Amino acid sequence: MCKKLFERYDRNILVPEVGIEGQKKLLDAKVLVCGAGGLGSSVILNLAALGIGHIGIVDNDIVELSNLNRQYIHKLSSLGQDKVNSAKNWIEEFNKDIKIQTFNVCLDEANYKDIVKEYDIIVDCFDSFNSKFLLNDIALNTGKTLVHGGVSEFRGQVMTVIPKKSTCLECIFPKDETEYAVKGVVSPAVSIIGSIQAMEILKLALNLGEPLINKMLVYDGLKMSFKTLDIKRGKNCKCSN
Repeated sequence: MCKKLFERYDRNILVPEVGIEGQKKLLDAKVLVCGAGGLGSSVILNLAALGIGHIGIVDNDIVELSNLNRQYIHKLSSLGQDKVNSAKNWIEEFNKDIKIQTFNVCLDEANYKDIVKEYDIIVDCFDSFNSKFLLNDIALNTGKTLVHGGVSEFRGQVMTVIPKKSTCLECIFPKDETEYAVKGVVSPAVSIIGSIQAMEILKLALNLGEPLINKMLVYDGLKMSFKTLDIKRGKNCKCSN
């Protein structure tokens, strides 16, 4: 590791569980962030700070003024820009050593294979349940690890899906009983959930601690409470087959 990188990640390296070898693993890690909005902003910021060396970003939206209450990697000067380009510009300004790949598309069953194939971990930062279920299916179909996150108003949740080894999103949320409706959300809740997702990615990349496998962490900002729920596989869920 060159002197510049050693200095930049000095505080990471000083953590005994990370060290130089762990930092090298982070620099080699490949993470695909699906959604460059609120959760995506927090996840991208944390991954860039950790030194995740390869970051992919999927989003087909543009930056709007109503995004800026929580999507803080985007700026007033970014209004009207594609979110993936705005996010890429932020990363390049913050950390030029990171390799970035952007996908300005609506992820679907027809295009996901070419997009996810290069990545080790998929991060769910989408805002609709249809998109989240798509990522759940993609993880099960490809064997890629998925770090799910969701947030609304003052609350949110995080869980990690390891295909063939753990429960999945459909074990908790039946597909045909969920609908997408635009709701309000406050930036501290988004930041907390996105940061927990980034912590999951760090643990997975370095094989540390206890990721949220077969568990869901639920946060309530009004009560300032965290609960970890044990999740059992659904009898008819595809992850049980």
